[in-house]
Amino acid sequence: MLEIQIYNYSKVFSNRLVGTFCMVLQKVAEEGHLELTDTLIDDNNTSIKTNVTIEIRYQSMDGAVGVWSDGEFLDVPDDRDGMFTFETDSLLSGQSHGSGTSPGRSLQGSIPTFRKAGKGVFSAMKLGKIKISKDDHKKGDEPAILDMEDLDRKAMRLAGSLDPDTISLASVTAVTTNVSNKRSKPDIKMEPSSGRPVDYQISITVVEARQLIGLNMDPVVCVEIGDDKKYTSMKESTNCPYYNEYFVFDFHVPPHVMFDKIIKLSVIHSKNLLRSGTLVGTFKMDVGTVYSQPEHQFYHKWAILSDPDDITAGCKGYIKCDIAVVGKGDNIKTPHKANETDEDDIEGNLLLPEGIPAERQWARFYVKIYRAEGLPKMNTSIMANVKKAFIGENRDLVDPYVQVQFAGQKGKTSVQKSSYEPIWNEQIVFTELFPPLCKRMKVQIRDSDKVNDVAIGTHFVDLRKISNDGDKGFLPTMGPAWANMYGSTRQYTLMDEHQDLNEGLGEGVSFRARLLLSIAVEILDTTAPEIISSTEVQVEGVSNISESATGKIDEFFLFGSFLEATMIDRKIGDKTISFEITIGNYGNQIDGVSKPSSAKKKKKDGENEEEESELIQNSSEDEADEESDLVSVSCTPPMKPVITDRNYFHLPYFEKKPCVYIKSWWQDQRRRLYNSNMMDKIADKLEEGLNDVQEIIKTEKAFPERRLRGVLEELSVGCSRFVTLANKDVNQAGRTKLDRERLKSCMREMDSMGQQAKQIRTQVKKNTVKDKLKLVQNFLQKLRFLADEPQHSIPDVFVWMMSNNKRIAYARIPSKDILYSIVDEETGKDCGKVKAVFLKLPGKKGFGPAGWTVQAKLELYLWLGLNKQRKDFLNGLPNGFEEIKAAKTGPGLQSVPPVSLVYNMKQVFQLRAHMYQARSLFAADSSGLSDPFARVFFSTHSQVTEVLSETLCPTWDQLLVFDDVELFGEASELRDDPPIIVVEIYDQDTGKAEFIGRTFAKPTIKMCDEHYGPPRFPPQLEYYQVYRGNCTAGELLAAFELLQIGQGGRADLPPLEGPTDSERGPILPVPLGIRPVLSRYRIEVLFWGLRDLKRINLAQVDRPRVDIECAGRGVQSVLIQNYKKNPNFSILVKWFEVDLPENELLHPPLNIRVVDCRAFGRYILVGSHAVTSLRRFIYSTPDKSSNNWATAAKLMNGYMVLANGGSQPRSSPSLSSRTFSRPAGDIIVNMDSDPSVRKMDTVVKLDATSDAVVKVDMTEEESDKEKKKKKKKKKGGVDEDDEPDERVLDWWSKYFASIETLKETLRAQEAAQAEAEEREDLEIAAEAADIKPDDLLLKGSKTNQKSKEKKSSKDKKKGLAADGSEKRPVKAKVDELLVYNKELESEYGNFEDWLHTFNLYRGKAGDDDEHALDDDRIVGRFKGSLCMYKLPLSEEITREAGFDPNMGMFQSIPHNDPINVLVRVYVVRATDLHPADINGKADPYVVIKLGKSEVKDKENYISKQLNPVFGKSFDIEATFPMESMLTVSVYDWDLVGTDDLIGETKIDLENRFYSKYRATCGISSNYSVHGYNVWRDPMKPGQILTKLCKEGKIDGPHYGPGGKVKVANRIFTGPTDIEDENGLKKQTEEHLALTVLNHWEEIPRVGCKLVPEHVETRPLLNPDKPGIEQGRIEMWVDMFPMDMPAPGPAIDISPRKPKRYELRVIIWNTDEVILEDDDYFTGEKSSDIFVRGWLKGQQEDKQDTDVHYHSLTGEGNFNWRFVYPFDYLMAEEKIVISKKESMFSWDETEYKIPPRLTMQVWDADHFSADDFLGAIELDLNRFPRGAKTAKQCSLDMIRNEQELPTISIFKQKRVKGWWPFVARDENDEMELTGKVEAELHLVTAEEAEKSPVGLGRNEPDPLEKPNRPDTTFLWFLSPLKAIRYLVCNRYKWLIIKIVLALLLLIMLGLFLYSMPGYLVKKLLGA
Repeated sequence: MLEIQIYNYSKVFSNRLVGTFCMVLQKVAEEGHLELTDTLIDDNNTSIKTNVTIEIRYQSMDGAVGVWSDGEFLDVPDDRDGMFTFETDSLLSGQSHGSGTSPGRSLQGSIPTFRKAGKGVFSAMKLGKIKISKDDHKKGDEPAILDMEDLDRKAMRLAGSLDPDTISLASVTAVTTNVSNKRSKPDIKMEPSSGRPVDYQISITVVEARQLIGLNMDPVVCVEIGDDKKYTSMKESTNCPYYNEYFVFDFHVPPHVMFDKIIKLSVIHSKNLLRSGTLVGTFKMDVGTVYSQPEHQFYHKWAILSDPDDITAGCKGYIKCDIAVVGKGDNIKTPHKANETDEDDIEGNLLLPEGIPAERQWARFYVKIYRAEGLPKMNTSIMANVKKAFIGENRDLVDPYVQVQFAGQKGKTSVQKSSYEPIWNEQIVFTELFPPLCKRMKVQIRDSDKVNDVAIGTHFVDLRKISNDGDKGFLPTMGPAWANMYGSTRQYTLMDEHQDLNEGLGEGVSFRARLLLSIAVEILDTTAPEIISSTEVQVEGVSNISESATGKIDEFFLFGSFLEATMIDRKIGDKTISFEITIGNYGNQIDGVSKPSSAKKKKKDGENEEEESELIQNSSEDEADEESDLVSVSCTPPMKPVITDRNYFHLPYFEKKPCVYIKSWWQDQRRRLYNSNMMDKIADKLEEGLNDVQEIIKTEKAFPERRLRGVLEELSVGCSRFVTLANKDVNQAGRTKLDRERLKSCMREMDSMGQQAKQIRTQVKKNTVKDKLKLVQNFLQKLRFLADEPQHSIPDVFVWMMSNNKRIAYARIPSKDILYSIVDEETGKDCGKVKAVFLKLPGKKGFGPAGWTVQAKLELYLWLGLNKQRKDFLNGLPNGFEEIKAAKTGPGLQSVPPVSLVYNMKQVFQLRAHMYQARSLFAADSSGLSDPFARVFFSTHSQVTEVLSETLCPTWDQLLVFDDVELFGEASELRDDPPIIVVEIYDQDTGKAEFIGRTFAKPTIKMCDEHYGPPRFPPQLEYYQVYRGNCTAGELLAAFELLQIGQGGRADLPPLEGPTDSERGPILPVPLGIRPVLSRYRIEVLFWGLRDLKRINLAQVDRPRVDIECAGRGVQSVLIQNYKKNPNFSILVKWFEVDLPENELLHPPLNIRVVDCRAFGRYILVGSHAVTSLRRFIYSTPDKSSNNWATAAKLMNGYMVLANGGSQPRSSPSLSSRTFSRPAGDIIVNMDSDPSVRKMDTVVKLDATSDAVVKVDMTEEESDKEKKKKKKKKKGGVDEDDEPDERVLDWWSKYFASIETLKETLRAQEAAQAEAEEREDLEIAAEAADIKPDDLLLKGSKTNQKSKEKKSSKDKKKGLAADGSEKRPVKAKVDELLVYNKELESEYGNFEDWLHTFNLYRGKAGDDDEHALDDDRIVGRFKGSLCMYKLPLSEEITREAGFDPNMGMFQSIPHNDPINVLVRVYVVRATDLHPADINGKADPYVVIKLGKSEVKDKENYISKQLNPVFGKSFDIEATFPMESMLTVSVYDWDLVGTDDLIGETKIDLENRFYSKYRATCGISSNYSVHGYNVWRDPMKPGQILTKLCKEGKIDGPHYGPGGKVKVANRIFTGPTDIEDENGLKKQTEEHLALTVLNHWEEIPRVGCKLVPEHVETRPLLNPDKPGIEQGRIEMWVDMFPMDMPAPGPAIDISPRKPKRYELRVIIWNTDEVILEDDDYFTGEKSSDIFVRGWLKGQQEDKQDTDVHYHSLTGEGNFNWRFVYPFDYLMAEEKIVISKKESMFSWDETEYKIPPRLTMQVWDADHFSADDFLGAIELDLNRFPRGAKTAKQCSLDMIRNEQELPTISIFKQKRVKGWWPFVARDENDEMELTGKVEAELHLVTAEEAEKSPVGLGRNEPDPLEKPNRPDTTFLWFLSPLKAIRYLVCNRYKWLIIKIVLALLLLIMLGLFLYSMPGYLVKKLLGA
């Protein structure tokens, strides 16, 4: 029993039941498919008016009836017959069944609404569209321009009281969607994009290395990319060398070859000419990893070095480097690193992509290679036949082995001699850090050959696809699985022209072989004892795997039917043609047969499954298999083509359609393809929806957000559907670990994507559409990534066109696209559908023009599935055919597929192609134009439009009628599913027409029983994108309708009007209902002038004229009489009237053409420009009612500000001119310095009616008072920051302060962005948990604990309020300028606020990627503007005061007479120049060109610098307009030969000069009359302000008392006195005026941001390397008209000279130095200590103390002084060193390196090299304070450097203390090797002269001798003394003890000796 209940959904109340429908399912089970329409019944069982139409399908499982697996039965029936279906998550459709009822009626009826409870979803349908199908409308099916309001009214009526924010729309109009499911959509991009080489530039800066392991090394860094190696210079005896060297590698290779190249950085110790040095450590990463980084670069990151020969060793040191990969057209922004100090934090800045752990572990990558099959012949047969004759054995002609490349290493298996089916069973083991920074592994089968080995096939394994790095992720794993390899065709030739395809370049055109492999990864425990420590590649044997490991073999059936073969290239039209379809080697009749030599027989265990080895067997038509009932037919019968037109032929199939079928045997791994198909389908739907949304946004239709909601809804439904369907067949044979893991991760991803889609859906509002669109696009990429299945199963299908038994052209169809499944979603998108397939030439032939011409267009039907599911294979064909079987089938074999189909139903149609116009076509002629005509193909017919000469925007306005087009199949199906129309556009040349581009369209169809009338007819014009290869080549505006011719013949068709235009002859125009509705427009043209016209045919242009044409009307400028003398026009404004379509999107382009008038009335075209969109030039009248009419009127003060903006930086809301007389409350802008806002330059943006108060930074005098207060407060403070003295400050102080500010703002932006993202994440999380935003704060405070800490530190930095500003270290008050890190133009819309520049093109467009070569086609520039408006124009404008009717809309525009200008160019510095010399450096100097004058600064070149500081200004006098293009170039000086251009930048000075942004001389933030911030402009702020007010016709300026000024209705306040050089105060109004100028954008109506005092950063480009930045230059330009007072002298910006300092280091004592020597005699430990020191970069100047010999305790006394003079740049904290690089250098090179003092302690040896004991390096700007005593001095001073307070010698001047010496032991741990007591004293050069000191202990100011114990003297000089010392010191106590003991012994002896005698004496009493 089936019960369907239909509810009326309500948002507030509970849902109300409308009715139910019940039926018994027995009938369905019998018939399998049922459609019915029935009424619903209400709860009283009475029927009500509402109908429900349903279609039910019942599909029994394979072989059995009755078992349903979960989700097999689908709720979206396949909607073949225009039935009502539920759209995406049952979106409500207002449709009733059949075309009889009008949609209107059914809308008011009670519609059955299908819903999921709780969703306020509905979709509004296109009006009058009778069916909605799953993938909605195709091009041309419906009007492109929808009546959206109507739609929405409908929608609203349906929604009742729905909130508009919850409405979703189903597909509205998609330009690439499909109408029905019998046809799939063709792919329009023809050319393969992958294999074409592109330019890449990789730049690597090696900054420095740190913590290198090893003692006293001389390190060199080697940078290696692919096979190119470059080396840095060698730095002597240091573990932390500073290089700062820049290397550039240029490549011209295909993208994926580039991205697979490995970048290898290695440090080599003591390399020189003779020896290669020893490797310290390496770091590897592939180029693709860098390219996938943001901005394609790593900046200032530390690479971890590891030793490839010893994986147990750990980190070998760090290299700090920048790596950037620039492709064509990428521009690299050098990040202004906000945190220079943080960069020393190595751990936080590692050179690793995000998400990769810092501690990478070593891992083994096991690639197991089992066997291969299906290999092609790789040898000529001659030799083999000779061998056979002699030896009598038949050998296979291939000797294969497998080579695997990974992370720059190669491994090979053994060679299996002569075998088409080699079995290796070997594994190749790589040892590499995990996760690896190399994305792809390349597995290649190669043929071993005596001469050279060639690739047979290549397979790339993308590690990202076989692993997952998430929490629930898995290590890379794959297989065992078969990898299919594709490449060139299989016949063997000695020189294979497609050999590249076998190497993996480009798309393979034929199956080559398949390889069984598996990959596994094991993380190593490097502490284990038995580990092999080398990373050499190893090859080992592995055991065989079972047959079934890769899945059970099943029989597959492939069926294809050729419904049409048209557009066959005429070159092959004379021979017979057949088509061949192959899958793997099955069906391949020419070169697939490589029969295995081992004659295994087929029968195996009585099954009729064929053995694997027989996979290669190919059954041609005459040999039938014994067991199989089925003979494969893989080739259509040959047939001779018939001519279509002069370019193309077609095959006359007509009603007889040939078929092919192939049986093949593969492992049954369909599940993989099914899952991938489901994801692909979701992705296709999503992409289509997103295109819709973009289209809606682009054409500015209403409610894009509703469509986006619909898209998200489809996505979430699709995702949940995937999760239910994918989890099947889990226990199938041959499932690998990757299958299981991938399924889990796909399900997780899809699930979360579905959830996110739901969430985002709720957040889609009108204002967030664009942001959310970006988010959803990420989904699309993710889906495409997930859908790509890394483990292959069935190989792809190839369709080849054969002529004369030769392969001509092919198409490759992925097998998953045509794979059948009983579940609809799992079926391939082209399975059982008719697809238009375009055949292309194989390999390199398919590149370029040859690849654009279609070789043949097939209408092809394909079906691939298991043989046992075969019964449905004809279902998708258009109905109305009979099957014709092969003649020789025996009786009872009914199941044999047909060899051809004969259609007995045919329909006759008339096709009307309304070709209206094309725009922005590709320029195919040398004149820069084309002579285009269009050729329309439909079925086997073709027609052409007329040729329009010399235009890129032809308006053909022509109707092409195709009579009697026969189409085969049922009428109803054809209606839903017409074949596609191909339109090709050509350029007519004298010889053959040249191809411009092609597009596809679908016609709107009218059957003979339908009414020709709205809403579908007449069809509306639509834009179709024209493609040329992969590039766009314009758009076509056309409409197509296909009208069925019924019994009544053509008379029934809507009538055609005859040719109306007598001149055009028999050409039919596009009829009235279809061509756009026109209205009258006036177009005004401002002719200003022509610039930079190049020679034409070697003659110079002398008398040019500009012709403007639009829609057949136009106007000509006056002739320029002498272009050389004055290239401007004498009459500025002209106009013409023209009829244009009302719809702005259909406006034809406007053509600008420049012709040169030569003698004898000849005109020569110089160049042309097509303005494709006139929208930005449309003038709309001001709306007086609105408060801010100035923004509505795009005519600001007659300066036409165009709607496309860019150029109108935030025009502020303002008041209409009416309100001027009575100001709406004056707005006070207060400039008083309120001490509470001390260091904050806040500027409050004003609104017209607010009472905001603007605070601006305080004046100097006040800040001085502040300073004094601060000084008092800070007396007694320790580190007093010296306030900069006014005398010390120069322009550079200002510049560096500004750069600091720039960095801070960038940092603040980053912080704000991070904060916003964090907030959004919180919101999303909150929505997921259904929390109201109010609860967010509570939640936020918990979840945000971590980020809070971060934030508070950020807040401190930003100093958000007055108290915040106190915490911030007080920055010295320096006036600042603005540093733009881009060109000034990009900030101010190219200064095209009223004067636009149009590039004139001539010559053929380049085909190289997306018009990269357009710059070479530019032959000049036209300056002018356009303004277009509908007539009649309202009176108000023309009545305004001072309206000059001659100037039309261009009022108050300056004159264009020549004007003399002084141009002053300041060049500050250049950065990151491209090296020009062999040594990887350049010797740059500046050249400035303007017109004829050129300034070369050659003698001041800067030697060997890639970041030169020029600091120069150049004055050039110029006359606009003749000399207005300024070129600033940087050249490389060469001693011999010519100097090379490094790069140049061009600046159009004229647009700047005339711009209302006043870009002549930047306005500084403060006004001063002397000092470093002196006012540069000859006009004072007051004069400028008065002039601006006068020009803008506004009231003011009125200066009032108390520092106030009123302009218009704004009042500004500010300081009024100024100090001159002598410190006297004067009254002035200039500060006030300057305040107004700095806030000029707030002035109503005329306000705009004036260009501030600035430095702009411009990229340097080199014409030889188009599109790739060669460095950047920082500069600015001032311009002063010569008729004004002369400006003062240029500001001095010459580079700061480094200051000379002397650093005096006194080494007093050492202590606890480790003892290194053993004494010869005594064996005791001692050391002969001395200390060595040098400043980094001055190793030559290293100084040693004398030796403290024989220290036994590690104590040494020295009292020794080192003296190091050096030059130091305070601002940059760098030492400047000038020295010759080598003996052969011509001049000295300047280096800048950080000031670092290195001190080392050594043990002196006489006969061998001294032993290094330890070292310390102090950065003189920030080093830890020395300890007071030796005891307190410990290793922590180095270890915890970050936490300890640091001091700077430049502030302290004198420091004394103890510092530790450290070295690294074997385990790479730091150990303390001694302590040194030193005193550092810094003096300036002058002080050093006054109080000189001696080196060592010499005069002057000698140090006293150290008090050293005498042992230190050598023992052989005074051996007695030494022995005395030795004996005394060491053995004193020992000797005393011995002496005492001896005395005791002697006493004892004596006692014993004398005792007896004594006793006797006593006894005897003598």
